Amino acid sequence: MVFGAIFAALAASRLCHIRILWPDGDYHLAAAAQILRGSVPFRDFWFDKPPLTPLLHVAFGGRDGAGLALGAACYLFLACVLAGFIAGRLWSEREGLLASALLAFHLVFYLPSAVIPIPVDLAMLVPHLAAVACLVAARPALAGVFAGIAFFFNVKGVFVLAVCLLWKPERFLRIAAGFATVVAAGLAGLAAAGALQGYWEQVWVWGLRYAGSSPEPHPYLNGLKRSANWLAFHALIALGVAVFFARERGARLREAWVWILVSAAAVCVGLRFSPRYYFHLLPALVIFGARGILLAAELRRRTVTAAAAALLLIPAIRFGPRYFLLAEDLLLHRPHQWSDVALDQDSRAAARIVRSRAGERDTLLVWGYRAGIYVYTDLKAGSRFLDSQPLTGVPAERHFGVSTPVAPGMARANRAELTRSTPTFIVDALSIHNPSLGLDRFPDLLPWLAAYDLVGRTPLSLVYMRRHGPGETGFLARRQP
Repeated sequence: MVFGAIFAALAASRLCHIRILWPDGDYHLAAAAQILRGSVPFRDFWFDKPPLTPLLHVAFGGRDGAGLALGAACYLFLACVLAGFIAGRLWSEREGLLASALLAFHLVFYLPSAVIPIPVDLAMLVPHLAAVACLVAARPALAGVFAGIAFFFNVKGVFVLAVCLLWKPERFLRIAAGFATVVAAGLAGLAAAGALQGYWEQVWVWGLRYAGSSPEPHPYLNGLKRSANWLAFHALIALGVAVFFARERGARLREAWVWILVSAAAVCVGLRFSPRYYFHLLPALVIFGARGILLAAELRRRTVTAAAAALLLIPAIRFGPRYFLLAEDLLLHRPHQWSDVALDQDSRAAARIVRSRAGERDTLLVWGYRAGIYVYTDLKAGSRFLDSQPLTGVPAERHFGVSTPVAPGMARANRAELTRSTPTFIVDALSIHNPSLGLDRFPDLLPWLAAYDLVGRTPLSLVYMRRHGPGETGFLARRQP
């Protein structure tokens, strides 16, 4: 009954967002669509994340809609089952059921842009929990295998490996062998596909430039503020962990410290403290928090029950009403009126302009970070670049307000490559937000852009189409309608 309610809650929450593609989620879905067309990530298109998340979206069908929503719900349901298994093996069935329920609750009642899409941080939740589950089931080699799988979802999978090794140092060789086997197989597969060099450049070289250039002027203060905000919405499990450390005795204390501290270190990497980074910390807090809550309930059951309900009301009241509003919009067939989805709605509008003119073999380039336009147009990428990050050298998290590249040489080389491509359409989803990163601000692109005409615009995007014959005006003459 509990697991049925958990799956129903996960599925319903994601079905409410069936007409919305959130950033990062749309990036992986667009990559999945290119893979289904026969393209290989890193070789045929630039992709700065490890390869398993787009393959997961391939398994979901590679398209937006109910299949994607239900596939994500099933995947996260598996995470909840694994959390319950770990807590149940460490203590009893009560802790297992509570851990599963708490994880599901926090995968519903938090920032929708963090919990609804399945980017790398959330996608790694399942192999992360699976690795620890194998440890508690005395399968150290298999724990290493799942840590290796986590690594190909997110490079922070090395922190999962660290937890496994520190939990069971006497099983070091078996854990390390499992991890090394998966990593070796993955790298061999990339090499066989001709994608290994691209994987290195896009995931590691670009990723290290990105991680080493935090845009925050005061990253530590920002980290404290964001961590406090996250803990406020997860206050019940945080307090449960505090009770756990106060009342628990034995080996579990050491395991808790290891898992929590290593996971907290993973959150701090890059000093950005994005809400989605805390998914690395969530499993440990849920499992040890569940134990702490039940330990507290042994002393004052009614008080703890009332306090738990009150603390869960905080995120439920903050995030719950939006689900009902979105469901009502779906039932009444009306557009969503929500400022948070303005970019996605603009992507749909730009895609309609493209589709009204596109043929079956036409191709697309999106200038900006709006990969959902590839999904909505169902067009093949017209170059090796799905977005403008590798072309401007400016990461997407800051390119609306910052124009300083973190990898200028790499961006120059990529723009030179871009000029040898001929996408049918360009959707410029960045210039209106940040004119300094407009297409016309890069002199090396101007001769190439002269072959494009402005054919439509939305409030936040400009749509250009390549001329197939002599025309009166090109890109620069018609940039303003």
